[in-house]
Amino acid sequence: MDVLLRVRQSRDRLSASERRVADAVLDDPDLVRTATIMRLADVSGASQSTVARFCQSLGYPGYREFRLDVISALSRDQAQRVSFDIAEGEIGPEDSIADTVAKIAFQEVQAIQNTAQMLDTDAVAQAVAAIRSARRIELYGAGASSLSAQDLFQKLGRIGKPAAVSVDIHLALAQAALLDDASVAIGVSFRGETRETLDFLTVARRTGALTIGITNAAESSLDDVCDVVLRTSVRESRFRSGAMASRIAQLALIDMLFVLVLRDDFPVMTESLRRTYDAVQSRRPDHDAAVAG
Repeated sequence: MDVLLRVRQSRDRLSASERRVADAVLDDPDLVRTATIMRLADVSGASQSTVARFCQSLGYPGYREFRLDVISALSRDQAQRVSFDIAEGEIGPEDSIADTVAKIAFQEVQAIQNTAQMLDTDAVAQAVAAIRSARRIELYGAGASSLSAQDLFQKLGRIGKPAAVSVDIHLALAQAALLDDASVAIGVSFRGETRETLDFLTVARRTGALTIGITNAAESSLDDVCDVVLRTSVRESRFRSGAMASRIAQLALIDMLFVLVLRDDFPVMTESLRRTYDAVQSRRPDHDAAVAG
């Protein structure tokens, strides 16, 4: 996993002193390129032993290995930024329109690439099999994650899958309570800690439904209420443009799920897509013009 993404995803489970080290790294990753363990401890207001524990919490034997991984990640980022003709990936208030456009494109492409590279394909296979065989599929997401849940609902509807999505948590809970062991409940939560989404999945699981979570968190409360967890891999930026990149990564993951579901019964599914496409043609302006002509 990308080391800076690992730092971001692990931050909430670190101790308070280790979080100070994580924040120092995330605020200025380039600092690690030249900083000794003593320097990083000084900048973060932590002790050298805390920096060492921070590295070990992330799975590294020590600071040296962590530092080398950060240097490698920064080198990859630099190569990607060159292709987008930008000096750095963070968006600043002084950026031109062209730079802002390029940086957003860079962050969103990076989010999709990281997600594709880090995705657990075994978990994807489980989710696809469950969706294909489900007698009923309920989806829920709060806030921006609701858009991702609605997108999957629309896609599944196009191929005749019995899916439903609720934007109101009370309706979502009521529908979840009516599921059974032939059903699937899918919840979307970027941080994996959204109370409404956790409640929806908890209720669905009690009915015997298979629960699937889509999140960016390496570890979260979502893991406790889901049978299958699919993880995006997005680094949030200081200016919260990561909130946009997270949605792009979620939508890319949903596209992957949809195509894999479609692929397993391609002739039947493509016929469903054709019929639904044809059904809405009469609502298109170009169709009216063709009829009039």
